[in-house]
Amino acid sequence: MSRGTGRSLKSDRGRKIATRLLIAGAAVGTPILVAALLRRRAEPPSPPRWGRAHRYAGRSGREVVFQELGSGPPIVLLHSFGPGYDANQWRAAAELLAADFSVYVPDFPGWGRTRAIPGAHHPERYLQLLEDFLAGVVREKAVLVASGLAASYAVQAAVDHPDRVRALALVSPLGLGETAETGALQGFAGHVVGLPVVGAPVLDLLTGRAALEHHLRREVYAAPERVDAALLEHHYRVSHTSQARAALAAYLRGDLWHDVSEELERLRVPVWLAWGRQAKNPPVDQADLWLRHLPGAALDVFEGAGALPYAETPALFCRALERFLAEKARTSTD
Repeated sequence: MSRGTGRSLKSDRGRKIATRLLIAGAAVGTPILVAALLRRRAEPPSPPRWGRAHRYAGRSGREVVFQELGSGPPIVLLHSFGPGYDANQWRAAAELLAADFSVYVPDFPGWGRTRAIPGAHHPERYLQLLEDFLAGVVREKAVLVASGLAASYAVQAAVDHPDRVRALALVSPLGLGETAETGALQGFAGHVVGLPVVGAPVLDLLTGRAALEHHLRREVYAAPERVDAALLEHHYRVSHTSQARAALAAYLRGDLWHDVSEELERLRVPVWLAWGRQAKNPPVDQADLWLRHLPGAALDVFEGAGALPYAETPALFCRALERFLAEKARTSTD
């Protein structure tokens, strides 16, 4: 599929999710719209209560904030993108993996606690920071476990720096032209978010509690009851920091999209694919497209989980990941 076709799909699907989020925010009536227009400031997110928080100023001077826990062979967990998304989505899985691994969970620039990189958000900047993080913090071959669009960055890192990556685990990945980013709002909605006057209240509406609840309970999690008040509040607070607004706007415009269709054949590391059976964006049937590009990859599908199986079924997810890594380790020593 050509890049033009991929961008068209990205625009079409982006408009659909934009419409759903806008309807969800507006469904509760005028008070929510008024609150968005008034731009009431949310309280800052609470410091994480898991792992050890660190700040790393890389060779380029770009600082990344990350959680570290456990000891053993290194695993790097990369969060997906969306309103209020950050390293916190990996907490349950990270704590389980820490029993046998050194676990690193960074926030991408503009997400969570990592400050945005000066200038426009662009995949190349994220890739540079990831390379710097692997070289300066991890400093040995690591397993990259990446979710959503971050999976495309992990693929690129493995292709460009095979000496830094031992294996890839891609969770509900995005980055093929055929699986264009369902959260990228190119076209009308993306441009509206970028407008200086109209964009701010629209972005507020998209990150209002009603829209966030709709997004998490109907689009992300298979079991709506797992989206409790604490999780919803975390997403609300994180999505309302000044740096998060700029990063989210870039994501919604499609500025962070990175197509790796032509890179997959250059991969020389083992690949594991993980999907929630009830995932909607992207749906599990997209796994066939990735397997077509990666015929040697393994696949696990998790029942009762949506786009974030590591958050909904962390124990099952971690056991499957550890089984995959153990099998590959045995194969490499035979």
